[in-house]
Amino acid sequence: MTNAPSNILVLGGTGKTGSRLAAKLARLGLDIRTAARHGADVHFDWDDPTTHPPALRGIGRLYLVAPVMRMDFADQVATFLDLAETAGVRHVTYLSAHGVDQAPPRVAPRAVELDLIGRGAITHSILRPAWFMQDFSETFLKPVDGLITVPTANGSEAFIDAGDIAAVAAETLASPDAHAGAAYALTGPEAITVSAAAAVIADVTGKPMKHNDIDPDVWVQGAVAAGVPAEYGEMLRTLTETVASGMGSRPNDTVEKVTGAPAIRFADFARRTAQAWR
Repeated sequence: MTNAPSNILVLGGTGKTGSRLAAKLARLGLDIRTAARHGADVHFDWDDPTTHPPALRGIGRLYLVAPVMRMDFADQVATFLDLAETAGVRHVTYLSAHGVDQAPPRVAPRAVELDLIGRGAITHSILRPAWFMQDFSETFLKPVDGLITVPTANGSEAFIDAGDIAAVAAETLASPDAHAGAAYALTGPEAITVSAAAAVIADVTGKPMKHNDIDPDVWVQGAVAAGVPAEYGEMLRTLTETVASGMGSRPNDTVEKVTGAPAIRFADFARRTAQAWR
């Protein structure tokens, strides 16, 4: 592995973790190539196989982000990994999800994990992060009219900053031998409810903010009506039910153990991100 090319391909290179990872790897002086449908170094589309070989040319290490908003991607990713292995990729860091190790093998993220584990020519590191703090500023937890609408009741989650995920990913890609075979459950340093997160956001913005604990069926129906595929909507239902039932992620110190720096607290994230809510 130490003789493998250091060129690193970052899939989802314009996304929440990929863009931050690319910046960290560049600061380390590593050769990187970002890939995405728009705005990256190379054009990459999971549904256009002709974009895959050019993206992989000369690459030795890969940050793997599976197709988004879908739950049927295992075979597609397996075919891509076959191509990556043939092209000379020798280490893959895979962005999975918290608790996926407990999922049945037929569940796509777990199927990808098992695929990587079974490949003898490629080492791997698996990242299983909790819910992103950036969900509050960029995606489905972003407040609308002072309300954060999600059916999580009083359940708590150890939200993690995307920058911390990127920092761990950077360690695995910069020193793959040291992290070969690792599976890291990544969390923030505290578990908080959405109501508590809303209060923090209200404090840093000076604007009223509350958690709207909507009926799960209404929430999923609204997500599907807004364009979320039905199968993905059911996955979101499962995620929110897990938190609402008190089974959300619990804080650990994995980020600090891997990177040497403590994970970012939600209040620090909120202060840094306040402009997004103003």
